[in-house]
Amino acid sequence: MNRAVKIGIAGTSTALLVLGGIGTYNLLHGLTGGSAGDRAQDAGFDPSTVSTTPPSGAEAVRLTRTFLDHWSGQNLDGAAGDTDAPDTAAQALRQYKDGLRLTKVTFGEVLAAGPSSATPGATKVTFTVTARVAGGSWSYPSAVAVRKSTNGAAAVHWNNSVLYPGLGDDQSLTAGTLPAGTSDAKVVASDGRTDLAGFDSLRDIAGTIRQNGTATGGRPGTGVAVVDGEGAGVRTLKTFKKGSAPVIRTTIDARLQTAAESAVKDPHVQGMPAGTVALDWSNGHILAVAHTGADGDIAINGIKSPGSTMKIITSAALFDRAGLTPASPAPCTPSLMANSQLFHNDPGVRPNPRSDLAQAFAVSCNTSFIKDGFHYLVHDGDASALHDEAVDVFGMGSWSIGGGVATTDPSIPTDAQGGDQAAQFIGQGRVTATPLFMASVAATVRNAGFRQPVILPGQRQESAPRPISPRTAGYLRSMMRAAATGGTAAPRLGGLAGVGAKTGTAEEGDHTNGWLTAYNAHIAVAALVEGGTSGVDSAGYVVRRLLTTG
Repeated sequence: MNRAVKIGIAGTSTALLVLGGIGTYNLLHGLTGGSAGDRAQDAGFDPSTVSTTPPSGAEAVRLTRTFLDHWSGQNLDGAAGDTDAPDTAAQALRQYKDGLRLTKVTFGEVLAAGPSSATPGATKVTFTVTARVAGGSWSYPSAVAVRKSTNGAAAVHWNNSVLYPGLGDDQSLTAGTLPAGTSDAKVVASDGRTDLAGFDSLRDIAGTIRQNGTATGGRPGTGVAVVDGEGAGVRTLKTFKKGSAPVIRTTIDARLQTAAESAVKDPHVQGMPAGTVALDWSNGHILAVAHTGADGDIAINGIKSPGSTMKIITSAALFDRAGLTPASPAPCTPSLMANSQLFHNDPGVRPNPRSDLAQAFAVSCNTSFIKDGFHYLVHDGDASALHDEAVDVFGMGSWSIGGGVATTDPSIPTDAQGGDQAAQFIGQGRVTATPLFMASVAATVRNAGFRQPVILPGQRQESAPRPISPRTAGYLRSMMRAAATGGTAAPRLGGLAGVGAKTGTAEEGDHTNGWLTAYNAHIAVAALVEGGTSGVDSAGYVVRRLLTTG
């Protein structure tokens, strides 16, 4: 009778071995009473006395199969007991089950892979995982490291990578609706579709806005993701149903931005660093920002002397603070000595002792503006009138255009001394500006009021202390129109309807920078070309391209 029982058990064991697989191994092991001997803690694994000799491949596979069999059977405490950190493993395995809303997990292809490179003294065992989780089925390759203590007991070395390769200790897995953060929001143009990251000049700006802006809309997808300790998405591992990314809508006009990207590479610019900004003058919305060169975004951070484009602000100060008009005398002499410094006009400016302010503006006569600036705007050595006009009327100051995008502030020092007191009236000396600021200056003239530039709709806009007077705005528009039709800007802009402009050429070291700012019925634009011989023959080509597009 006893012999028959033994034969029956042997026959059963043979059948189970033929069937193979993890589940069959576990059943066989239970029948033969061997499970307790292979459980790491029951077998006496001592993590403080780990052997430097890795377990054999067969031994490592055997323990790994036991561990995986417990896991697949939802015996999580049993699986945790096969590791060298049972308490930590038990908690992580339960978190894996709950986070994925796991209904079934199976394992296959359990193979020894030689010594572990990540865990010294351990043998690596690889396997595949197939998990039925919320939303679908997910498969991936994984591995464990099996090590022994000096008493010969083996254990699966526990870390979160056992759950999924590379999973950090402070990370977990989730399945179902993908959490926020697993896919970046798209920063788009005002059309709601065009991705700003597709424009060379806006890639960094888009990245900054993505980090700091507030995304709206979008539809989350479903799948499996890694989340951090706060539950925020780290990365998506599996997508069951694709969603649509939320968007951050900006003020950028995709068509105008395309034109701006091309304009700063115009052949007439000859590869010199260039930057341009276009604004909607009615509301301050930034419609385009483009630049070239290795020194970053010179369109919003290229702080340079703006040259004669500053004569717009100088003229406004003469109108507001001295009561002048475009017909006021402004003799244009070949040169002028001011505070012991000799100033000249640009080549091609003809002397005209009977010139008025409008004529001097159109031909950009430096000596006219220095003479009138000194006479009317400097009192007892105080040359702060130009600075005050720029702040009070044109909103000069520290702007936040939105989305954390940094811009460089313009500067007209209030403590100008010596030759700088004269140079400031023609945009030289210590006066600095950016294309963004000079586009805003032109926009203020055309709009008859300052609207602080912004790149996010709804962004708070600073206001100027006082609005530009209708009288001053009208005077400036008439003079800028004359500069565009018959003055220094005419070679580029003369044939365009409704355009007002001002050119500028500023000396910087051993070269000059070309400037031009202008407006038409829809937009205000400014451009800077570093190394441009003159404003009209460098920046003029950039501005024309935008005016004819917008």
